[in-house]
Amino acid sequence: MKILLSWSTGKDSAWTLHVLNQQHPGAVAALLTTVNAAVDRVAMHGVRRELLEAQAASVGIPLWTVPLPHPCGNDIYQERMREAIGKAVHAGFTHVAFGDLFLEDVRVYREKGLAGTGLEPLFPLWGAPTAALAEQMIASGLRARLTCIDTRVLPASWVGREFDRSLLRELPRGLDPCGENGEFHTCVYAGPMFRYALVVETGDIVAREVFVWRDLICPAIQPASSV
Repeated sequence: MKILLSWSTGKDSAWTLHVLNQQHPGAVAALLTTVNAAVDRVAMHGVRRELLEAQAASVGIPLWTVPLPHPCGNDIYQERMREAIGKAVHAGFTHVAFGDLFLEDVRVYREKGLAGTGLEPLFPLWGAPTAALAEQMIASGLRARLTCIDTRVLPASWVGREFDRSLLRELPRGLDPCGENGEFHTCVYAGPMFRYALVVETGDIVAREVFVWRDLICPAIQPASSV
């Protein structure tokens, strides 16, 4: 197997890497991330490119970025993704892995997008109970901060918080502990999939419509400490 991993900078894609490293050691050969070319940040999560690149350096896997214009229509998105898939096929990849948990429509969309390409989709976390999964992540030493909040379901003051047991206890009733419905997005800076932890500092807060983002700055690209 040669696996291309869809990498959002968040906890679910990071945990997918951890699971794949256990199931198929050495099979993940590249990380694939879409980047908003207008601001040079990871789409939706709002993570700076330098922090994304620092993550890739810590996990020791090459990073492939797909630049997207802003705004980006679905036709352009699909065109750029077809180019990335073609590159992967040419490079000998056999599978594309995703960190999706339970959203059937998202899974079907991904499966249709890969149909006939020669690449098989993998969903290593699919169907895992998300409360138990969140606890397992935290217990393992995974560390992440909330970079984006949907203020329709969570207070704006939560942006920038640690993804930890305190946050899980305070999560409003009915919200998914892993934020799978888009309640929040995260950026991982330490965990068992990393060779070393990253230093991150919180920066400015930006609000647009119903979403709030917290900037994360990575002042030390070199290893901060062992994990």
